[in-house]
Amino acid sequence: MKRICLSVAGIVLTFFASFAQTNPKDSAGYKSRKLSFEEANLVTSYYKQDGNNSAVTGGIGTQKLTDISTVIDVKFTRWDKKERKHTYDIEIGFDHYTSASSDNVDPHTVSGASRADSRLFPSLSWSVENQKKGSTIGVGVALSSEFDYQSIGVNAMFAQKTKNRNGEFTAKAQVFLDKLKYILPIELRPTGSGGGGDDEDDYENRSRKSYSGSLSYSHIINKRLQVMFIAEMIKQQGFLGLPFHRVYLNNNAVVVENLPDTRTKIPLGIRASYFLGDKIIVRGFYRYYHDNWGLNAHTINLETPIKINPYFSVIPFYRYYSQTAVDYFAPYKMHTTADQYFTSNYDLSKFNSNFYGAGFKITPLKGVLGIQRISMLEMRYGHYSRTNGLNSDIITLSMKFK
Repeated sequence: MKRICLSVAGIVLTFFASFAQTNPKDSAGYKSRKLSFEEANLVTSYYKQDGNNSAVTGGIGTQKLTDISTVIDVKFTRWDKKERKHTYDIEIGFDHYTSASSDNVDPHTVSGASRADSRLFPSLSWSVENQKKGSTIGVGVALSSEFDYQSIGVNAMFAQKTKNRNGEFTAKAQVFLDKLKYILPIELRPTGSGGGGDDEDDYENRSRKSYSGSLSYSHIINKRLQVMFIAEMIKQQGFLGLPFHRVYLNNNAVVVENLPDTRTKIPLGIRASYFLGDKIIVRGFYRYYHDNWGLNAHTINLETPIKINPYFSVIPFYRYYSQTAVDYFAPYKMHTTADQYFTSNYDLSKFNSNFYGAGFKITPLKGVLGIQRISMLEMRYGHYSRTNGLNSDIITLSMKFK
């Protein structure tokens, strides 16, 4: 799978590089009626985590996991007879993970199918911008596929700028239709029936639907300050847990995680950017989150790009997060037979977390490493820690091609 992913990346990069080189009219004032390459972005990351609260083993046990992820995003544009800008965005993402905790779905195997998996998630979107009216409309479709999970999503958006162009209102809507295999822990699998037999083709399927809508308004207050207000609402229906998450009751019985089949989420946020002189930007974000499972959360994010010279910047960042537990969470062997819903997934427990790190960004005039079309390179490192013991590290590399 890794070789396939690298081959796909090579083909895509070669394609848009060739497309870009054959575009003879690349001046700022020219508006091509033909489809032309605008830019491409390559983002790749390596993630590693460890902890001792695995939901696969009932809230105890290893959470060791590694993940390598790559996303390639390519944009093409053209102008129609009415001077409207059409943008076509093609994105191909893939990742590969190994998980010690997932392998405990069946601990008797040396390396079960759940121990490692690869995911492919392509998407395609199209938008039309009318610069005279200050409006933009767009639609898109996204797919995701791995061993036990498939998803298809569609989305639509509309944006309208104010008359003075200092503000912009945006509305978005998304629908995701998901299907997952009902893979039970080995000791709970019924013999000779679906829902977890030895034959992978015999697994039953469960479905879930997610509907989301968001409204946002961004405004340029002055030359130094920009703000954005964001309100969202997400409605989920269907099978919302994972069948291989064990829950151990206080009588030593083991059952499968059971959660309500509906969930409503309401995040509210505000984002601001302040230009502190010509070399420092302070970017802040705050979000409040509430859902009907009883989880409430607060997120505070700060990022401060510092321009050392016109072509080199350093970017320190920090994020603080705090949440309450859902009503249905309890640790290992704390649930009772009287509970209707139950989970020992520590992602749904009460905790605080810190995520901090730094990065750098270079935008050389002659291109990165002297390659004119590689206009930007950015690298970041971040460390994440939770009060319940989970720790992780992530390294991300981004490049932009023009």
